[in-house]
Amino acid sequence: MTDDGIASGHAEPSGLSDEERLAQLGYTQVLARRMSAFSNYAVSFTIISVLSGCLTLYLFGMNTGGPAVMVWGWVAVGLMTLFVGLSMAEICSAYPTSAGLYFWAYKLAPPGRTAAAWAWFTGWFNVLGQVAVTAGIDFGAASFLGAYLNLQFDFEVTPGRTILLFAGILVLHGLLNTFGVRIVALLNSVSVWWHVVGVAVIVGALTFVPDKHQSASFVFTEFVNNTGWGSGVYVVLLGLLMAQYTFTGYDASAHMTEETHDASTAGPKGIVQSIWTSWIAGFVLILGFTFAIQSYDGALGSATGAPPAQILLDALGATAGKLLLLVVIGAQLFCGMASVTANSRMIYAFSRDGALPFSHFWHTVSPRTRTPVAAVWLAVVGALVLGLPYLINVTAYAAVTSIAVIGLYIAYVVPTLLRLRKGEAFERGPWHLGRWSGVIGVVAVVWVGVITVLFMLPQVSPVTWETFNYAPVAVLAVLGFAATWWQASARHWFLNPEHDRTRAREAARANAPEPVDP
Repeated sequence: MTDDGIASGHAEPSGLSDEERLAQLGYTQVLARRMSAFSNYAVSFTIISVLSGCLTLYLFGMNTGGPAVMVWGWVAVGLMTLFVGLSMAEICSAYPTSAGLYFWAYKLAPPGRTAAAWAWFTGWFNVLGQVAVTAGIDFGAASFLGAYLNLQFDFEVTPGRTILLFAGILVLHGLLNTFGVRIVALLNSVSVWWHVVGVAVIVGALTFVPDKHQSASFVFTEFVNNTGWGSGVYVVLLGLLMAQYTFTGYDASAHMTEETHDASTAGPKGIVQSIWTSWIAGFVLILGFTFAIQSYDGALGSATGAPPAQILLDALGATAGKLLLLVVIGAQLFCGMASVTANSRMIYAFSRDGALPFSHFWHTVSPRTRTPVAAVWLAVVGALVLGLPYLINVTAYAAVTSIAVIGLYIAYVVPTLLRLRKGEAFERGPWHLGRWSGVIGVVAVVWVGVITVLFMLPQVSPVTWETFNYAPVAVLAVLGFAATWWQASARHWFLNPEHDRTRAREAARANAPEPVDP
């Protein structure tokens, strides 16, 4: 392989099997390795889910910058996200383990307890982001399901009923990940085609069926500010949340590497491919919906609470609009299911290293399915708790999405920062960026620094108890808890080699694998 440009998976083979490489990294193969490269990609593509992120925050986008910010923000954010993903993929190739981001930080930081500290805080930010993105996805699905029930059965949408739908969807995804492991793998593969075909059908219908479309100048230049803030620049920056939230969850490809064949190339490819395919699909989707708006004010004031649903109805009629709304809801349900899967693997790996309260329970693996069932339900309950403030806070959904972006992207970029500091001492895997590694990494770090500050800021003016962006509170609460526990106890044992050897022996005995069907 040369260093002339971005490399693919055609590097010199390490000569090690997936299980041997995992053992070399210090972990015993416990989870069943059933996933192909396509299945690995499918999980990340499903969690990004343009039919979920783009559409569940479409109302936010309409108020916070309008069409111009939604369209051009998507282009700009997609490019920056690709830089972040490329940097992550290179590190994933070197360290293909479910531990993912926090293990990467540990391997790339200066040796000693400093490395353990970097890993500790990276892991906690990753857990926070994973739980928040699960909450955001399934809460969005609950909102759209409520809109459909309102249209079809005159179901009154209230905060309490939305929370009940949210809880029901979370429980469904928990059950699927507990008892339907093979079904989940199949559905993740189906989900890719559901999204691709779904976007094509929806955009095709919105393009050819309506008699009236918005002008190109409206779609590409119309600026709308319903936030209460006077600064247009500030509103434009806030409006980037719609796109940036959609581009989350692709670390799933890293967390699923212990269940993927040829993990050191399949994992990084899954990260990068999920980003660029979603970038294209999302751009087409946003254009399709925005051109098809029949009444901007009518969509904003829709009784369903979901402007995309109203756009479908106005443009296509009741029957076709409802059918395509079901396509959207189906995609969101696929997305939430995959998010619970990835979230549980992160919780499993982090608790395997003792980093969560009651870790011995969360990293247990079902002897029948070889999946971390307890971690699945911790992911479900954690997401439900994050969504409950919606009962008293009208901006709660935007806050949850902000928490997801902040938590995940800090965890995404810390290993990249450490990899930049390590320089040429970094031992590349078979998939790497060649001489572009440094430039891409610097852009990624700067971008994440910007959005971390940006999405903690107030989103609506005036700021009241009902409109307060509680993202900083959630982030600081988790950070404070992690810092306190680190100082009081974890710094003595977390990722301590001697402690890890004892824990690994105990885990191997507790989770001794049984024969599984090929």
